[in-house]
Amino acid sequence: MTCKSIMKLKFAITICFLAITLASEGLVSASPEQPNVVIVITDDQGHGDLSCHGNPVLKTPNIDALAAESIRLTDFHVSPTCSPSRAAFLTGRCSNRTGVWHTIMGRSLLRENEITIAELLRDSGYATGMFGKWHLGDNAPFRPEDRGFDEVYRHGGGGVGQTPDYWDNAYFDGHYIHNGTPEPADGFCTDVFFKNAKQFIEDQVKEKKPFFAWISTNAPHGPLHCPEKWSAPYKDQGKGVSNFLGMIANIDSNVGELRQLIQDEGVADNTIFIFTTDNGTAGGNKIFNSNMRGKKGSAYDGGHRVPCFVHWPGNFTGGVDIDPLTAHVDLLPTLVELCGAKLPVDTKFDGQSIVTLLRDPKSDAKKWNQRVIVTDSQRVLDPIKWRQSSVMTSQWRLINGKELYDIDVDPGQKNDLSANKPEVTAMLTKAYDSWWADIEPGFANFARIHIGSPNEPTTCLTAHDWLGVAPPWNQAHIRKGEPAVPGYWSVKVLQEGDYTVSLRRWPVESDTAIDAGLAAGDPVPGTKPFRATVGAEIAAVKAELTIGKEFQAVDFTAGSKEVSFDAKLVKGETTISAAFETADGEKVGAFYVYVTKK
Repeated sequence: MTCKSIMKLKFAITICFLAITLASEGLVSASPEQPNVVIVITDDQGHGDLSCHGNPVLKTPNIDALAAESIRLTDFHVSPTCSPSRAAFLTGRCSNRTGVWHTIMGRSLLRENEITIAELLRDSGYATGMFGKWHLGDNAPFRPEDRGFDEVYRHGGGGVGQTPDYWDNAYFDGHYIHNGTPEPADGFCTDVFFKNAKQFIEDQVKEKKPFFAWISTNAPHGPLHCPEKWSAPYKDQGKGVSNFLGMIANIDSNVGELRQLIQDEGVADNTIFIFTTDNGTAGGNKIFNSNMRGKKGSAYDGGHRVPCFVHWPGNFTGGVDIDPLTAHVDLLPTLVELCGAKLPVDTKFDGQSIVTLLRDPKSDAKKWNQRVIVTDSQRVLDPIKWRQSSVMTSQWRLINGKELYDIDVDPGQKNDLSANKPEVTAMLTKAYDSWWADIEPGFANFARIHIGSPNEPTTCLTAHDWLGVAPPWNQAHIRKGEPAVPGYWSVKVLQEGDYTVSLRRWPVESDTAIDAGLAAGDPVPGTKPFRATVGAEIAAVKAELTIGKEFQAVDFTAGSKEVSFDAKLVKGETTISAAFETADGEKVGAFYVYVTKK
């Protein structure tokens, strides 16, 4: 062997030894493979709704175990309500920038030009799956299958039993949309979503393909239904609270089973596992709220500071706290870096990669402590400046542009310091003004449902997305026939041509006449389900359809299940409104409208 060959061999041995040493010390990943990613995000579960955070009633042993082994983001913030948080998580951009600042009225639709983490990971070779709650649009181009997910198993709308969901769903033995097609399922909804997520993971392991699983439960969002096995330990808290806590206990059990599956499949060491929630608590604040003020929907920390645990064996472990301010918008850039994907160069992101923090919690403390993040809760048709807003640094909170709190010494936000610290108020006001000026021009860019999409042969428009009125967002409203005055849909016609537009008061799967009532549906364990509301009879005799400026009306006979119109649609943007009218001139909206190209 020549001297040159010996030197090469020694160099290779040295590099190999160095890599093994660094991996054993947790400084680099022991695996060169792309890491799998599993994210569990629950709905309406707050920071205090975990026993590891001090809840004196609720028991969450499996999530507690995860927290004990994870990097814990102690000052992690989301949006105060559902859809906005999901938009920010998935895009790395503040929700108002994406067009998502409400949960209904067409303002929960993620604009079609937004790029999701699922798309970026899919383009980097990942199998992508979402399971449970989407709440960013039920029609093309807003559905998860349109936004980067290969495997989709979900309910409709923002929750089981809401207006776009399969008719009469109620948490148990429901129908869920599997890759675009409704399928019946046995069991409690959370169990069903985790079951399908686990099957997806097993399939990808067999295929030896990296995977991204987005498991987004509708629980513990109301209505508060829960298997009695899980609610029984909390029955002394009252029916509503016992079911709220029981749903979380059930989630905890599913998290434990999911982690065990990942271990059994032999991929735990190369899987990033994240647990978080979408907003502050909706039902647990009277028991324990981590000494925070406010709950879901609030601008105070109780509305948007939530748990976030990040676990990756050999990389992010050890039960370490990271105290600097972080947020949902940081998820995308962080995972892109960890997974070897690429950020689009022409997209402005509001989030920052926190990989340096995850690897070294003490890294560049000054930089992170000076960071400013804004979160707000609009819940209106068009955003209003300063509405339900919190301008945050690691130390300060400016609420609604008026109240100032030093979170380090006053985590309960009781002592307003705005009069004593005008310079801090001015600094945060300036930051907010700059942020608002940056996002405000985009507010006029409406998200429009596609008509004539090759990816959706028949478009089912539901009243959940009505503009112009407060829409009937759940099936109890539909059963009552409320509201009487219909709203309208904002749409974009992709293909010019002849269409059939069918108006219905009840969805197709209900197989019920327009003027017929409905008996109350079956109860389920817990509080009253939406389907338990009796469906009112409406003696409608005329159907009306308005597309843009074109109006049509036709009389129909009793017992008709739908009224269909022929319409020639021109390519481009327009609006659709539809209603039924009684003999004495009263109107009720056509809550479901089906549009099909001939």
